[in-house]
Amino acid sequence: MKFKATLIGFAAILMWSLLALFTAASGKMPPFQLSAICFLIGSLPGIVVLALKPERLKLLKQPAKVWITGIAGLFGYHFLYFTALRNAPAVEAGLIAYLWPLLIVVGSTLLPGEKLRWNHIAGALAGLVGTILIVAGNGVAFDEAYTLGYGAAFLCALTWSGYSLLTRRFEAVSTDVVTGFCLATSILSFLCHLGLETTVWPETAFEWLAVAGLGLLPVGAAFYAWDFGVKNGDIQLLGVASYAAPVLSTLVLILFGFADPSWRIAAACLLVTGGAVLAARDMIFRKRIAVPQPAE
Repeated sequence: MKFKATLIGFAAILMWSLLALFTAASGKMPPFQLSAICFLIGSLPGIVVLALKPERLKLLKQPAKVWITGIAGLFGYHFLYFTALRNAPAVEAGLIAYLWPLLIVVGSTLLPGEKLRWNHIAGALAGLVGTILIVAGNGVAFDEAYTLGYGAAFLCALTWSGYSLLTRRFEAVSTDVVTGFCLATSILSFLCHLGLETTVWPETAFEWLAVAGLGLLPVGAAFYAWDFGVKNGDIQLLGVASYAAPVLSTLVLILFGFADPSWRIAAACLLVTGGAVLAARDMIFRKRIAVPQPAE
């Protein structure tokens, strides 16, 4: 079960690697408007399941702390991320925000039954270095004038890592609740859009398809897969493997002509892959325990 759940968590990381491609292809829709539409689309599969199986509606009856954690995680992360990008350069803000996988690995020591080993930390640091190579290709220059943006980016990292770790503590809660998290995030994003942005609609069918792709995969199914993965899988390995998302995202952009290949990308692939293998050492090379045979 744990291995299967970890693979499902990996599926979320693979879907997140499509985020940049679909976003680039979606046109000029402002972020909160895009978030509102995509999370609404992301909630539709769950709504369909609940409509077909109304007996599962009882699974949505959860303590307030579950709903607060879920909505704060999904909406809070995106609100802080957009705030960071509005108040700091994208490179520096992105690097700070992408501390969340490392925070998950380190923070997992607070979870029952989890033990942090040297290979988890080394794997996470290798992934972080690989991410820096990808995101900061043209250099990094932190400026105190962007303190607000940097602070929002750090809170962004804390929010998503905290959400992921707390979700593990709610392992008995059905993944059906993610439907409600997505719907609530859509509503809150729409309210932010009304107060902060000017509405811009996609101009072509291709842009609409990209928006639909965002809602169905990286801003939809990925959150259901992540919820199941962190609740039932190897959360430390998933934290380390999350550093593959920006690398895979860049490879996808290269494949579709939105970016150019370079030595940095090759080095980042090696670092992230090596880090993931190192973190998964115990799972990959676990010794088989001999099962005593009954005496004849």
